[in-house]
Amino acid sequence: MTTLGIQTVLVIDDDPAFNRILCRTLSNRGLSCVGALDSAAALQEMRRVRPDAVILDLNLDGSSGLPLIAPLRELRPDTRILVLTGYASITTAVDAIKLGAHQYLAKPADAESILRALVDAVPEAKDAAPLEPMSVDRLEWEHIQRVLGENQGNISATARALKMHRRTLQRKLAKRPVRE
Repeated sequence: MTTLGIQTVLVIDDDPAFNRILCRTLSNRGLSCVGALDSAAALQEMRRVRPDAVILDLNLDGSSGLPLIAPLRELRPDTRILVLTGYASITTAVDAIKLGAHQYLAKPADAESILRALVDAVPEAKDAAPLEPMSVDRLEWEHIQRVLGENQGNISATARALKMHRRTLQRKLAKRPVRE
């Protein structure tokens, strides 16, 4: 599946087991793959390997992986960047695309979905957003994520903006978003 010139992939994920398994899966499909567990190693591998594509985890050791997009793009502007996350929200998807990512996928994602996201400009219909409206719980989660992004991740400022007690906000953030 090297149809669009993608031959080398850099996987940036702080989970060593997931990183290793994804690299092995991509290698089994004919791609050369290198893994990095943190931002410093990712930039070092980006300079050394100069990959055609990057799979970037949104959450790297408790902090956002989004600030890593700009340095990756500076080192190789034509590299396709896929943001892969277990904490998907519309806000982070929009932020990732604005920063220069080509695609954004929620975990769990199978190898075929990841490969399609790396090479396709337009996702297939089965990967498209559902037509049903979001639940109230999901809308609340999305709103909290948007306000949290506007406050650069500051929990106290976000709680004030939402007119909510800080501990209540922390409990809501600790819950995983409702899957629909």
